[in-house]
Amino acid sequence: MSDLSSEEPEEPEADLGEYDGERNSEGERHGRGKAQLPNGDTYDGEYEHGLRSGQGTYRFRNGACYTGAYLQNKKHGRGIFFYPDGSKYEGNWVNDQRHGYGEYTYANGDTYTGEWFNHNRHGQGTYVYKDTGSKYVGGWVNGIQEGQAELIHLNHRFKGKFLNGNDKGEGEEEEEPSLLVAPKWKASEITKLTLWTPHGENPPSPREASPAAAAEAVEERAAITEEEKMPSVAVTDESAEGRDDEPSLHEVSSEVFSPAGDAGEEDEGSREEEENKDQEDQGTTSLEDKEDESSETE
Repeated sequence: MSDLSSEEPEEPEADLGEYDGERNSEGERHGRGKAQLPNGDTYDGEYEHGLRSGQGTYRFRNGACYTGAYLQNKKHGRGIFFYPDGSKYEGNWVNDQRHGYGEYTYANGDTYTGEWFNHNRHGQGTYVYKDTGSKYVGGWVNGIQEGQAELIHLNHRFKGKFLNGNDKGEGEEEEEPSLLVAPKWKASEITKLTLWTPHGENPPSPREASPAAAAEAVEERAAITEEEKMPSVAVTDESAEGRDDEPSLHEVSSEVFSPAGDAGEEDEGSREEEENKDQEDQGTTSLEDKEDESSETE
């Protein structure tokens, strides 16, 4: 916890230093004016009977600065004090002391927001530790944690009594629930399992394996079968006769309809077998006729 920064006492004013501003009938600094004090400090604000009273800004030679309310040369009321180390207090003042309710931002980034008494944290307040994110919410006595309070950490908290800045062990510790939630897997779609037996082809994608895709595939196969049954048209190109470098339309059609070509080759093979069988039958018949004729001659 950062120590409170102390500011130097302000120069008491009467007729000290250089002054440029309003005066009353008695020649006192009264109203609005600017003063350059002998110690190097400056004041720009309101005066009453030669004393800083009202709203004004006092700049110290060490870099500190106060902007707020004054009463008879003392900070009194609401104001902001900027300290040389970078800390800041914004709140109520009484007789040059932090007194009442205010917020102090320390040089290390810690903050205290709550009640003050005679320049010290006193009463109920909240202190936040910037480095750890922990938070003390509870009682203070002369700048020290004391009384009923709650110490809140990132993953647990202690609620109980403090004495001289330390917990007395009389309280409860609670574990904070973890904010991390294990992700749950949820299926977006369930498709029917289709057995696939590859025949030199790539397995189907999940879309192709769906019932609708399977129906489309059946229709496509039926269309291809109908195309295979259609005979290829052979057209003779007379101009192409005698030229070996250009294929005939018959050759092109056979290349395009390769499935039909394969089926044609099978049909030609079956025709040759039938013709050979017919020839064998004819030879057998002629031999029998000759034998009958020879028997009749005898």
